[in-house]
Amino acid sequence: MRVWRDLSDVPGDLGRTVVTIGNFDGMHLGHQHVVRRAREVAAEVGVEHVVAVTFDPHPIAVLRPEHAPPTITTIDERLRLLGHAGVDDVLVIPFSRDIAAWTPGEFIDRILLDTLHVRAVVVGANFRFGNRAAGDCNLLRAAGAEHDFVLEEVSLDGGPQVWSSTYVRTCLAAGDVTGAAEALGRVFTVTGTVVEGDKRGRELGFPTANVPVRPGAAAPADGVYAGRFTVLDGPDAGTTYPAAISVGTNPTFAGERERRVESYVLDRTDLELYGHEVEVAFVERLRGMVRFDSIEDLLTAMAGDVDRTRAILAD
Repeated sequence: MRVWRDLSDVPGDLGRTVVTIGNFDGMHLGHQHVVRRAREVAAEVGVEHVVAVTFDPHPIAVLRPEHAPPTITTIDERLRLLGHAGVDDVLVIPFSRDIAAWTPGEFIDRILLDTLHVRAVVVGANFRFGNRAAGDCNLLRAAGAEHDFVLEEVSLDGGPQVWSSTYVRTCLAAGDVTGAAEALGRVFTVTGTVVEGDKRGRELGFPTANVPVRPGAAAPADGVYAGRFTVLDGPDAGTTYPAAISVGTNPTFAGERERRVESYVLDRTDLELYGHEVEVAFVERLRGMVRFDSIEDLLTAMAGDVDRTRAILAD
């Protein structure tokens, strides 16, 4: 899959394309359905290339940063998921206030016609674009009639639920990782580099691999979860372990700390993971975060969390 990060990167001899446009944050089932339909439309109109157009950073982060939603995926994760979904190329628009000022007509001319030589556009039915979101599917359809491209609107319904990035964020904020997984079509994951912590877990017999929550990123609500832990680099790259996962700041102990994802790999105390890239997958929520009155109470709860994690992952 080719990735272009500027309009000037797109080859001049690209030929006609089928284009799908969106933020694609999370690449949930609705997004995947749009990409699948784009592939079908490409076959119907005899076009080889399906191009996804996305934006980085999120437009709201530029226009109203105080209202920017937490991101479900990084741009690199988004690109990987778009490739898995079936696009051939991705044009990443480096979003800015200058681009936000483009009229819908400028967007169509500069991106769809002049750069991507569009033959068909496939988007979600609620798609808006251009300055002040003045462009919609009716405008795109009219432009297509004038410039020889067709438009297809795709419903993002998932039964009674309309799949959306907002819905996924709402599930995560409530700790509903199973609901998020249903909307995503896969378990929700957090990736990052393992950092040194205060080593209290090691002292208590439950050593954890700690990954800071990325600023501005979506993460499950504070609490304890059953999940899986995968090492992404080094000699153990690709190895996956069952894990009990804590998200939060560990309120039982005094002191301010950054919010972290802390994973205890079941029955392993010998793993050396500092500095390694890892992926933490959230399978099921066990409980909310609790401040315990004693270390003994905390240890009892942690032992119970491990037992429940073992049972859940064995199913």
